[in-house]
Amino acid sequence: MKQKVQSTSHQLWKERLSYGISDFACNLVWNVLTLYMMFFYTDVAGIASAAIGTMIMVTRLFDSFADMFTGVIIDKTHSRWGKSLPYIFFGSFPLAIFGILLFCVPNISMNGKLIYAYITYLGISICYGLVNIPISSVLPNLTRDPVERTNMSTVRMVFSFLGATFVSVATLSLVKILGGANQQKGFVIVMSLYCISAIFILYIPFKNLHEIEDTDKIKSSVKLSESFHALFKNKPWLIFAFSTLFMWASNFFVQGSLVYYFTYVIGSTTQAAVVAGLINFVPMLGTIVTPFLVKYMIKRNVFILGSSLAGIGLLVMLFGHKGLFCIYLGSILYAFGHGIRQNMYFSMQADPVDYSRWQSGINLSGLISAINGFIGKLAMAITSAVTGLLLSWGQYAPHHIQTMKAIFAIKANFILLPFIMIILSIIVMCFYNLDKIYSKINVEHTN
Repeated sequence: MKQKVQSTSHQLWKERLSYGISDFACNLVWNVLTLYMMFFYTDVAGIASAAIGTMIMVTRLFDSFADMFTGVIIDKTHSRWGKSLPYIFFGSFPLAIFGILLFCVPNISMNGKLIYAYITYLGISICYGLVNIPISSVLPNLTRDPVERTNMSTVRMVFSFLGATFVSVATLSLVKILGGANQQKGFVIVMSLYCISAIFILYIPFKNLHEIEDTDKIKSSVKLSESFHALFKNKPWLIFAFSTLFMWASNFFVQGSLVYYFTYVIGSTTQAAVVAGLINFVPMLGTIVTPFLVKYMIKRNVFILGSSLAGIGLLVMLFGHKGLFCIYLGSILYAFGHGIRQNMYFSMQADPVDYSRWQSGINLSGLISAINGFIGKLAMAITSAVTGLLLSWGQYAPHHIQTMKAIFAIKANFILLPFIMIILSIIVMCFYNLDKIYSKINVEHTN
């Protein structure tokens, strides 16, 4: 009997680690985009910030609809590997190709560079959705146990933050070591290493995970119109979706403007690397704490707690000005809170899938994951456009001392706008009540 328990525990951890490492691979690619892509295009490729901000917004909006198509395809997929798993591995190859091409900007006219940026950024965005959406959609089909979902989500977030931390701390140093004075060459080599590594890593979940087949209560063939009808009757998901739109917007503002803030407001690229490391490592600690918080609080309240800590962290940095103690303390509070709320995001998004199964008998795991991804990309599109426009309004000039107007624009992007987004996220999440009836749904569904 003892041996059986050990075997079960071993299998559980094998599945958790296999699931979690998928997001380590994704962050090897994704975090380069969120932290360094805009900086690369403005300061290395020499494209105007407003043009790049608009490019990101336009391609993200187009790509968001591609993500919904990906979700629909997942829900209609029936393969010997399951619905989601084949896309996680086979999608890694085109993702790697576009990841490398993104930084291979040719030496052509400025308009030509911008067109190249549109094509390659749209390509990597679509391919990223092809890999990352299935990582979310597979969770409801790996286990029906809400506690185990939180455990698997926690392991996923730990690996996610490990990947993000590695990229944020190592990338600029690797770019300098491998590229020397040629930053573009350095970025191409580093991105190539990250992308090739991601392919090998994404084979692990494909090999080790197995999806649970739907029960007889679930409709096997559903029209697209039925799926969307069921989705928009799903009130818990609608509330969750609006709240997380603001959540992602706050984080993308912080991530996208971090290099600008510490380079031109604080005046230290060294501190930019330190804070980037904190903002991408400390969330892992918040993630680890989350399963313990869930034992004593409902998921909604854990999400609100994490959001509140993140907002307080931004205020500490705002009122601490250039003091290193306040910068570090604020960064740690923001990152710890973000780790909690992001872990709850990935854990909570599986629950509206069960609500839909219970309410309408329709499995919306693929569609919900896709539209959740759409929301994240919409948030990134809007924040990138706003960041670019604010920098343009402030007459931001790369490699120069910035005007007070430009300094205000950078501060607004890094602190003021993210704080407003966090407050809106908390307000909307206060109306989320699925936690109160979830146990009833789970019992009725399993019976």
